[in-house]
Amino acid sequence: MMAGSHIALGAAAWFVAAPRLGLPALEPVSLGLAIFGALLPDIDHPKSWVGKRVWPVSWLCSRLFGHRGLTHSLIAVIACIALLLREDLPVGVTSPLVVGYLSHLAADLLTPGGLRLTWPLRGTWALPLCRTGSPFEPLVVALVLSWAWGNTTERLDLRAGLRSTGICRLLAAEMPGVCEGVAPAATAVPWRPWNSLAWQGGATPLSQTR
Repeated sequence: MMAGSHIALGAAAWFVAAPRLGLPALEPVSLGLAIFGALLPDIDHPKSWVGKRVWPVSWLCSRLFGHRGLTHSLIAVIACIALLLREDLPVGVTSPLVVGYLSHLAADLLTPGGLRLTWPLRGTWALPLCRTGSPFEPLVVALVLSWAWGNTTERLDLRAGLRSTGICRLLAAEMPGVCEGVAPAATAVPWRPWNSLAWQGGATPLSQTR
């Protein structure tokens, strides 16, 4: 499938999996990791979205394993499971990455190209529901994403997302609806650009010359 489809399906997979893992489905970092994980298997394709951004690694993977080789095989699935079972790694990082990664494999399984699950052995496994880049692909993706979103009990809290950026430390007074309950930072002296201007021949501020 196309990169946009993998992004949408990675998000959809996280919407479904996160509550079952006891994690927030709409937390921005986790959702971003799931989307990144959904793009990661195509690191073996130099012209893919992720391949273009790590071209040397992508070129090497393509030469060694081929597209939809090692990164799309049962070996990759086993590696994902092993990553989840590692107790020394934060589950909030490994879980969305693995969920996104596996969503990519599931999506590619629905295309005629399928997956070489038994790589390095020959043979392709597929449930050819839609061809990559066909008009039917976005329809399938939209249906899956709509179903996943409809089954998500969480709702996006934009105010919490803005607060997490630290904006309330600077603009608590100007954004009371967003920053309710957040203590504002100490009041600073307002900066006035004309106070910092000086004559070319000396250091006297312009405001003091009037």
